[in-house]
Amino acid sequence: MDTTIRSLPVYSEKTVTQYTREGIASIDLNVLGEEPLSIRVQGKPYAVVMRTPGDEIPHVVGFCLGEGIIDGYDDIKQIAFCDGTDTNVVTITLQAARRLEVGPILERRGFISQTSCGICGKEVVSDLIQSVQPLRDQTLVSWKDLLGCLDNFSARQSLYRTTRTSHAAVAFDAAFQPQTSAEDVGRHNAVDKAIGKLLIDGAISRTICMILSSRISYELVQKVARARIPIILAMSRPTHLAVDLAEKLNITLACSPDEETLLVYTGNQRLKKE
Repeated sequence: MDTTIRSLPVYSEKTVTQYTREGIASIDLNVLGEEPLSIRVQGKPYAVVMRTPGDEIPHVVGFCLGEGIIDGYDDIKQIAFCDGTDTNVVTITLQAARRLEVGPILERRGFISQTSCGICGKEVVSDLIQSVQPLRDQTLVSWKDLLGCLDNFSARQSLYRTTRTSHAAVAFDAAFQPQTSAEDVGRHNAVDKAIGKLLIDGAISRTICMILSSRISYELVQKVARARIPIILAMSRPTHLAVDLAEKLNITLACSPDEETLLVYTGNQRLKKE
């Protein structure tokens, strides 16, 4: 029996027609891959997300942390590709004690990263506050050092340079050294993959900042808060709901519209007044 893991291409080359004032030509461009990833928990389907192939195991670990299915990597008894070959299906088995704790989560319909129709922003924030505790850390950083992280950010976006399509998430420690990074067609997936790598490597407690290539939505704030990372810095501005949630969870939320400016929406107490 063939048990070779069938990895899917991260990107592929496509021929497109280019129209310019100089004329019409056929050129080859790299197109980012997108495939469904089925996540099974305790043998049952839990969610299907669209993602760029690669880093499936860290992706599922990070996703499960954001969902509240796990609080740490030790809550997982086993995680593997279904049948050992299909990278589009990952199955996770929890430790017995953890399985009892999260029974209601596994029985709900849909997952927390999706907002049901008819739920308003205030209700979303209220529900999340009940499952994610505000951070109580004493982190204090220089805003110039934080802004300087962006100098290392683009170097971690090799997939974006190839396809011009992917989002990225990069984690930094207190010395502002990059710990890990991930890219994906979905900004949520990139965050899940990066957080999953930190959990697996045992490095999440050393992480103080997550930098994102995308706008900041409330789902991203929720995922970073679950990972107990105190600072989020993005290339684009946050939504109103993201700011509201970050304020209640004591997350420092900032964005940089250019190389010289840092806009801090919440958690300003973590920045030294230089």
